[in-house]
Amino acid sequence: MHYMHSICSIHHTAIRHSNLCGKYARQNFEVWQIVTKLSVRIRKKHKSVGSFASPSTIEESKFEKSKVDKYPELIRLVKLYKPEKRQLMVSLTALSVSTSVTMCVPFGIGKVMDMASTNDVIQLPYVLGGLGCVFLAGSIANMFRVHTSNMIGERITNRLRQDTFQSILKQDMSFFDASKTGELINRLSADTTLVGTLLSDNMSQGFRSVGQAVGSVSMLFVTCPKLGLIMLTTVPPLAFAAVSYGRFVKSLTSNVQKKLGDATASAEDCFTNVSVVKWFAKEKYEIQKYESKLSDALALSRKRSKASAAFFGGVDLSVKISTLAVLGYGGHMVANGLLTTGELTSFMMYTIYVGFSFAGLSQFYSNLTNGIGASTRLFELKHRKPKISALTGTKNLPHPLQGRIQFHDICFRYPTRPNSQIFVNLNLDVHPNESVALVGPSGCGKSTIVALLARFYELDNDSCSGKITLDGVDIATLPIDELRGIIGTVPQEPPLFACSIRDNIAYGHQQTPTFEEIIQAAKEANAHDFIMSFQQGYDTLVSERGQSLSGGQKQRLAIARALIKNPKILILDEATSALDQESEKFVQVTLHRVKQGRTVILIAHRHSTIQSADRIAVISKQTIVEEGSYQELAANAQSLFRRIVVNHQSVI
Repeated sequence: MHYMHSICSIHHTAIRHSNLCGKYARQNFEVWQIVTKLSVRIRKKHKSVGSFASPSTIEESKFEKSKVDKYPELIRLVKLYKPEKRQLMVSLTALSVSTSVTMCVPFGIGKVMDMASTNDVIQLPYVLGGLGCVFLAGSIANMFRVHTSNMIGERITNRLRQDTFQSILKQDMSFFDASKTGELINRLSADTTLVGTLLSDNMSQGFRSVGQAVGSVSMLFVTCPKLGLIMLTTVPPLAFAAVSYGRFVKSLTSNVQKKLGDATASAEDCFTNVSVVKWFAKEKYEIQKYESKLSDALALSRKRSKASAAFFGGVDLSVKISTLAVLGYGGHMVANGLLTTGELTSFMMYTIYVGFSFAGLSQFYSNLTNGIGASTRLFELKHRKPKISALTGTKNLPHPLQGRIQFHDICFRYPTRPNSQIFVNLNLDVHPNESVALVGPSGCGKSTIVALLARFYELDNDSCSGKITLDGVDIATLPIDELRGIIGTVPQEPPLFACSIRDNIAYGHQQTPTFEEIIQAAKEANAHDFIMSFQQGYDTLVSERGQSLSGGQKQRLAIARALIKNPKILILDEATSALDQESEKFVQVTLHRVKQGRTVILIAHRHSTIQSADRIAVISKQTIVEEGSYQELAANAQSLFRRIVVNHQSVI
C-alpha cells in the first residue's frame, strides 16, 4: 500500500497548487492500485540495498542528466523569470527609482549640514522640500517593488509545484519503487518554497544591495577619492571569503535538506501506519526515531550556523575597521580644510551604506547557494525522463476490442532487484471473456503479471524480455493512457481519497459521470444501501485513506469505482476478501454478472474465488506450471494446486 499512500499524500499536498495532472491521474488511478501489495514487497526486499532518501536520494538515482547539465544552475534559475518579464520590468524600474532615492539621502544631508554651518537659511527650506518629494517618490517606488517581487515569487513557486507534481506523477514504477513519500513531499513543499523565496524577496534584496553598493562606492570617489581608496581595501578579502563561504554553505544546505527529507519520510510512514503504532504501543519508539533524524539535520544546521556567524561577523568587523580608518583620516582632512563637515558626513553615510550593502550581498549569496541547492534537486526531478512515457505508442487499440491477452516467453527482474529473477519464459493465454485465476505461493509473481500487463515495467532488455499482446497487438506499441483506460482493478486493500463518496466513485470514470451513473455503479457493488444510511449520503466525506469506513465498505466502494469505468479487462485482487458472508454473496453475484463480456484476471486467495474462475493458472518456480479448471486440477493427485488446497497453504 505504500506506493498508493505515496501518490495520495503527494496528491493532497499539491492539489491546491496543480490541476494539470487531473486527467492523467484519473485515467491511471484504477490500474495503479494493482501494484500496491507488490510495491510493499519490493520495498521490504530492497531495504538492504538502499532507498530513495536514506541514504541515497534523487541525486543518487540514475537520472538522465543531459538537460540538467546543459546550463549552469544560475542560468536555469533565471529562465524561471521568463513568464514574468513584464512584472519583472516593473519591479526593476521601481527598484532603480528606490535605490536612486536612497543614494540621494547622504548627499542631501551633507548639503543641509553645510548650509546650516554657513547660515544659508534662505535655500534650506527649498532643499528640505525637494528632499521630501524625492523621499516620497522613493517610498512609492519601494512599495511597488515589494508587491511585484512578492507576486513574482508566488507565481514562480506555484508553477514549480505544478511542474514538480506533474513530473512526479508521470514517473515510471521503478522510480516509486526506490522513492520515499516524505522525500518527494519535501521536494514539493520545502524546495519549491526555497526557490520561490530566492527569486522574489531575496533576489530583489540582492539587486537592491548591488545597486546600493555600486552607487555608494561611486559616491565615495565623487565625494573624496582618497578616502574611497581606503574603503576599497576591504573588497578583495570579503569577495574571497564570500565565495568560500558560499561553496561550504551550499554543500551543507543540500545535506540538511536530505536529512529533513528523511525525517519527513519517517513521520509520513508513522502517520500512515498509526493504527499499527498504537496497537504495538510504539509511540515512544517512533518519537525517538523522528527526533534522531531531526538531530542529524540539526547537527548540520549547527555547522551552517557557525559558518554564517563567522562569515557575517568577519564582514561586520572589516566594515567597521574601515569605517574607523575613514573617520580618522577624514577628521584630519576636515581639520586641515581639505574636506567640509557636510562632505565628511555624506562620506560616512555612504560608508555605512557600503557596509549594509556588503552585509546584504553576503546574505543574498547565502540564500542564493541555498536556493541553487534546492533548484538542483527540483530540476533533476523535472528533467528526469520516465522509462515508460504516457506519450509513447504508435498504434491504436484494436477495434472492436475482443480482450484476448497473451504473454509470450516473459523473463523479468525488477529494476530495484536486478539479481532476483521473477519469471523465466512464462507463457499465458487469456481468451476473450474468460476469467483466469492466478494461484501460487506468496511472492511467486501473481501481482507482477498484472503490473506487466499495465506496462508499469518494460520488457526491453536481456533480463526483461518477451512480449505481451492484446488481440495480437504488442502493448508496447499502444498509448499507455488508452491501454490503462480499458483496465479496471479492485485491489485487496483499496485506498480511498479524502473526499466525498461521490467523488471517490466518480474517480474511476474517464470523464465526469452523471450522478445516476454513480448510483448505478454503487448499486451493482452492493454499496448503495450503506451509503444512503449515512446522513449526507453520497456527499459523506471519507477520511484520509478511508479510515472512517469498515473494510467491507471500502471494498464495495472500490468495486463501484472499477465498475463505473466499464472496463473491457477487469482485475480482481480478491475483491470480496474484506466482506462479511452476506455481503460477499451479493457481491459474488454482482461480479459474476459484470464478468460477462469482459476478460477477467483474478489474483486468487479464497477457494470460492478460485472456483468461480473458468481456468486456473498455477505459478511456481518462475513460470506457470499448471493450467486447467478447478475440477481438473483438484482431481489430479500429482498437481501442485491440489497440494496447496489440501495443505491449506496460503495462495497469496
